[in-house]
Amino acid sequence: MDSLTQVILGAAVGEAVLGKKIGNRAMLWGAFGGFLPDLDVTSSLVFDEISALAIHRGITHSFFFAFLFPLLLGWLVHQLYATGLYQRKRYKYSAALIGIGTMVFTANYLPYVITDAFNLKLFLSTLAVSGLVLFLVNRFYFRVEQSEVNATWRDWYWLFFWSIVTHPILDCFTAYGTQLFLPFSDYRVAFNVISVADPIYTFPFLLFLIIAASLRMGTRRRAIFNWLGLIVSSLYMLFCFNHKLQVNKIFEKAYADNNIEYSRYMTAPLIFNNVLWLGLAETDSNYIHAYYSFYDKDEVIQDFNIFNKNYHLLDGYQDDPTLKTLKWFSNDYYTVNRRPDGDLQYNDVRFGVFGNKLRGDTNYVFKFILKDKNGALDMTQSKEGREVNDDTIKELWDRIMGNEETTD
Repeated sequence: MDSLTQVILGAAVGEAVLGKKIGNRAMLWGAFGGFLPDLDVTSSLVFDEISALAIHRGITHSFFFAFLFPLLLGWLVHQLYATGLYQRKRYKYSAALIGIGTMVFTANYLPYVITDAFNLKLFLSTLAVSGLVLFLVNRFYFRVEQSEVNATWRDWYWLFFWSIVTHPILDCFTAYGTQLFLPFSDYRVAFNVISVADPIYTFPFLLFLIIAASLRMGTRRRAIFNWLGLIVSSLYMLFCFNHKLQVNKIFEKAYADNNIEYSRYMTAPLIFNNVLWLGLAETDSNYIHAYYSFYDKDEVIQDFNIFNKNYHLLDGYQDDPTLKTLKWFSNDYYTVNRRPDGDLQYNDVRFGVFGNKLRGDTNYVFKFILKDKNGALDMTQSKEGREVNDDTIKELWDRIMGNEETTD
């Protein structure tokens, strides 16, 4: 899920593990642990696009990483407090600025990678939130005399283990896929239950965490509010599971009523909500795509879009490593089309298209341009049509609320 949600989850887990001993420092270090796996998004700064695609939600999102990396991280933080380095003002402010700067960079870099456009509003918003966080940390942490930290290396290990391991587990509930079992298997676990960003999951969780952080260390009320955040978010996830079960039945009935014979199908919620879902059924020659909102007037789905597979366009490239990586990434849910310039376009159809209806053959959320270079495929991810503006937000909102009218 989004990095803000992972930071909140990590902070709450840190408090649950070590809050009684070290207070808000457990939240701060837990937040760091919860955020840490998402630093793999910066791999695109070093590696080529196809490698970066495989790396994201890779080894840093695995059980292997969660078990081993806290051994080092726990030892380093234990030494930090054992040596008294944490008490130096220069260290405090340097660590705070580096940590907040990293979060601001990552929060803005990922949307830039997706849309290929710098979002000034998002940057200013994250900068404002970071300024507020720095003010609060300075006011209630740096300027307040801190009690001695009586945490062992083992305590720190468990804090980082739980704050890190819960990150990929939460990611597994989205449709993107998480490589939990690396380096032993590159299987991508994806339950398709919740969107990668869902405010209803995140903001109540954040509210309970803020209340808990404001209460005195070790008190029962502090523990209650922290656990309320964890429990409420978990109950919402169960609610999302229930939605998925209902949606699956609705789509299965729609396929039967329309005599659609399929080899497999999937359902997943659209961004920012758990009300509007897409359904995708695979047949021999195409994919059949449709939307359903729980605010629709009835449970009848009749408006289907047909995505032709066009796999014949890839004849001769079946053993190409770039194509194999793309097929692995998309779980073999893909179509191909020939672009006007002659290049091929590989479309990951799991995330649907921009807009309620299919507008042509190119407006997919995830699409990759394939060029032939000396008999091998060279891939670049296309950002065409990903502009997020007031019209796209309004269109999404209207469809969530059951309005199937769309603009051309």
